Amino acid sequence: MKDVKRPALEGNVAVRDGRRLSFAEYGSPRGPAIVWMHGTPGARRQIPLEARAYAVEHGLRIIGIDRPGIGSSTPHLYPTLVDWTADLVLLLDALAVDTVRLVGLSGGGPYVLAAGAALPERVEGVAVLGGVAPVLGPDAAAGGIIQLARWLSPLLRAGRVPIGVALTQLIRLARPVAGPGLDLYAAVQPPGDKNLLARPEFKAMFLDDLLNGSRFQTTAPIHDLILFTRDWGFTLADVRVPVRWWHGDDDHIVPFHHGAHVVDRLPDATMHVIDGESHLGGLGIAEEVLSTVMSLQGLARS
Repeated sequence: MKDVKRPALEGNVAVRDGRRLSFAEYGSPRGPAIVWMHGTPGARRQIPLEARAYAVEHGLRIIGIDRPGIGSSTPHLYPTLVDWTADLVLLLDALAVDTVRLVGLSGGGPYVLAAGAALPERVEGVAVLGGVAPVLGPDAAAGGIIQLARWLSPLLRAGRVPIGVALTQLIRLARPVAGPGLDLYAAVQPPGDKNLLARPEFKAMFLDDLLNGSRFQTTAPIHDLILFTRDWGFTLADVRVPVRWWHGDDDHIVPFHHGAHVVDRLPDATMHVIDGESHLGGLGIAEEVLSTVMSLQGLARS
């Protein structure tokens, strides 16, 4: 398996209520900052190797953040998605980041949209890769597998701690066969994701992120599912910064029409269709995503 270098810098930042958020940095420590929000499940190292190399070549600073309940981030269930942005402000201040751009994959999409809504004075622009759509309120999108989480939400809320412990133990037991296990998962995916996961550098990145992020805890995916099926605390009309959205037209996890639905309701958004790709397709075009998001200049420059 291809070797994956450790991040140049990893650590923890103190946030509200005595909690901490853990992070990893790639690229230039003094370059323009991009916060990369992982999918569900995922952790701070879920950043394509091509993106890391692009950051080095172009002098960019990519910051991956562990959401509460994964990696070294203190477990915590936010009351709403938008509440996480108060922790983001503290992390940006601690890392001496003034303005920022954000990239969110899948379950990271709602988090970067929340930042665009709550922090227009600091967010230059947002990129979303196959992001999750709201399931409640006027912005709700119909159908999709996320509806299952909506019906299971009471169970997830009641059992989030024991479920998280069980997930962590299961991953620990599966560590010796993690590689073959990922191969089995890839074998039943649509062609786009299957081909991506067959690439040694992507397989190595996913395994490194999964095994590193889940060493201590795995409640973050449960928290994500609960938050996605609540009111997000903001509307899509509140996201006034520019958003660029990539979505595979063969996405089997977040339907393409969910992405189109959200883009139609955002004040400044453009859809980029990834022909023939499925849910992870945006990870395969990381250089295009980074180049595009770096060209965005939002209200922070006004």
